[in-house]
Parts: sequence; C-alpha cells; structure tokens
Amino acid sequence: MENKIIDNVNAYSSPSQLKITDMRVASIGRSPMRCSIIKIDTNQGIYGLGEIRDGASKTYALMLKSRIVGENPCNVDKIFRRIKQFGHHGRQGGGVCAVEMALMDLAGKAYNAPAYQLAGGKFRDKVRIYSDTHAKTAEEMGQKLKKRIEQGFTFLKMDVGVYDCRGIPDTVCAPKGMLENHHIMHPFTGIHLTDKGIHVICEYVETVRDIVGYEIPLAVDHFGHIGIANCIRLAKALDKYGLAWLEDMIPWQYTDQYVRLTNSCETPICTGEDIYCKEEFLKLFQAGAIDICHPDLGTSGGILETKKIGDLAQDYGIAMAMHMAGSPVAAMASVHCAAATENFLVLENHSVDIPWWNDLVTGLPNPIIQDGYIHVPESPGLGIDLNSDVIKEHLDPNDSGYFEPTTEWDNERSHDRLWS
Repeated sequence: MENKIIDNVNAYSSPSQLKITDMRVASIGRSPMRCSIIKIDTNQGIYGLGEIRDGASKTYALMLKSRIVGENPCNVDKIFRRIKQFGHHGRQGGGVCAVEMALMDLAGKAYNAPAYQLAGGKFRDKVRIYSDTHAKTAEEMGQKLKKRIEQGFTFLKMDVGVYDCRGIPDTVCAPKGMLENHHIMHPFTGIHLTDKGIHVICEYVETVRDIVGYEIPLAVDHFGHIGIANCIRLAKALDKYGLAWLEDMIPWQYTDQYVRLTNSCETPICTGEDIYCKEEFLKLFQAGAIDICHPDLGTSGGILETKKIGDLAQDYGIAMAMHMAGSPVAAMASVHCAAATENFLVLENHSVDIPWWNDLVTGLPNPIIQDGYIHVPESPGLGIDLNSDVIKEHLDPNDSGYFEPTTEWDNERSHDRLWS
C-alpha cells in the first residue's frame, strides 16, 4: 500500500516538506473582463494559481503574503482558518478566496490529484454552464438567447428591470437623480414601479419567451434598486413566465425581506454572490428565505468553503447555482467545486463572447465550454497552466506587469490573533 501511495505522488514533490516561498500577481485589465491572477510558489518548484474576483483589489491578496510564506500549502484548511478573518462580503473576500484556490491547485499537484478529489470526489463528469447575455431590446435579447441554444447551452439568463422603462412615461416614480444613483441600497431609494412599468417589464419577458420558448430554463437578474413591496408586485406579475429564478432582487442582508418575497410568489428566489463564507448563507437557509443559493467562489471562501455551503443548502432542500465572471482560473476552480457538490445546478460564465478568453490557459479543450458544458479535468490541481503570451497581451497597463516581485509585502506584520 505504501508503495502505491508513493507512486501517485509527483517525483519532484515531497508534500510533507513543501513550503510556500513567494506570492506574485498579474492583473488582466482589458474590458470586458478585469481580474488579478495570483501565483504562489514553493521550495520544490511547483506553484498554484488562484484568482482575485473581478473588481477586487490585488492588495486583498498581497497583504496575506507574509502570513502564508513558510506554511505547507497542503494544509489548506489550516491556512484558510488563519487568513479567513481578512476577508469580508462582496469583493473584500477576494484575497482569501484567491489564496484558497491556489492552495487547492498546489495540493492537487503535490499529490497528483484533481482538486475535486481533495473536496471529496465528484458527482458529475461535466458541469452545466449558462452564459450571461446582454441586449438593448427584448427582440435582440430573444435572438441572442436563441443563438445560445443553437450553441448548445441548456440554461439561459438575462437582465431585465427598471432601466427597461427609461424613456417610457408613467412607468417609474423616483426621487430626482435616484435612478442614476447605484450606491443607495434598495429599501432606501424611494423608486416605485407603476402598474404600467410592471406591464412594460412583463412585455419584455414575454417577448423573449415567445422567441426562445418555455422548454428551456430562463433566469432573470438586475431588476434595479427597488424596495421589497415593489419586488413582490413584480415577482407576482412574472410568475406566469415560468422563470428559473429571480436573482438578487433585494440585498442579501435582509433575511426577513427575502422570506416575505419567497412567500409571495411561485418563482424560485435566488441570492448569494456577495456573501462571504457559510455563516450568512445558513441564516437564509434556516429562515426558508431562498430557493437557490448563488455563491461566487471568489467571494464565498474558495473551493472547500463553497462545497460546505452547498452541503448546508442541501440539508435544507436548496439547490446551489454558482456565479462566475472571471478568467479560466476562477472558472476551473468553480468547476471542481461544482463537480464535488451534489445539489449543484448550473455555473455562470460572462466570457462566452470574448474570443481570447479560452486562450488564457493551456491544458484544456479549446473552446473550454463545449455544447453548454465544461468537462471536469482529471489532471492534478485545477488542471490548467497559464498561456503567458496571451496573458501578457491583456495585462492591465496601469499595473505592475507579469508576476513581478512583491518583496515590499514580505515583512507586512500585525498582531492579528483574535484572542488573548
């Protein structure tokens, strides 16, 4: 038995002696995708890749460097517990999550096992994908989604909301300037949809449904910053279109309002892309506030924490979809997590229409998404490596370059212990 275990370990890696020696960052800055990829190096020549979620500062990861150098990256949970306190909801969890992805990549490479195996094994060989889609009119949206179906996608999502009423008289009542202010939380905007406004939004959805049909799941997102009463009115009006879910209608923090919303309509209610770690998800599960949870691996805590979120959701009869708007690094970390989670439903991708997205990494089929699915790789770790030439073509010109030294972060020190 001992010889068989040794045979499965990379010849150049002695896992028990593996130590983290460095962390560096390369930031992709070309629209429509902006993110930072981290590279964690070790004393044995193997390295791990992680991704700081779109819109998050690379500082969230770099400030963790001095806290993980010298650690054995195979102790994923130990390191995660040490750095967990430096993440938070929204993009502020980006650094912790990126480090966790890279640790899972490293541990998989050290033990010659795919990341899903480290998360307990897989429930599926391929992961269903939906493509986020944007359009200016309902007819254009319908035709774009119809093309998605022709491309092989078996699940769809679109945006629809208050902004579809702009320029149409008597559809939206709002304090002056509030429709343009996206920094005020939904309950405090005073934005109100009239019956005509709700009718306009319903007409939009009906037009799209007439084009794509009712046989394929169609989820809806980005309703605008409207309060719970308006959300309930709109959700009831949309029930007849058989939508897969209504996403993020109100901020995730308001559990009681989500209970009201879920109990008011027949369409499944979904939220979670901004929630960090399992504790706040659990509050929503226990309250019966949502039907589908929607973590983003770049916020929720990484592969293992998100697997725990999915398992908790399953205990309450709740499915787990996953948000993802990054590079193939975050995509493949999400694929491994989805493969290892039984109640997984579907994974988002924002980059189907970006031709160079597939070329950012090597080791996978090209295109990575085939017939609406990503196949789960069997190679070690995340199953990818970077295509340095393509990454360099799309670097943020205002950033520091391609994995330049980060020695200024080597001696960052603070008394971080949460107990005395």
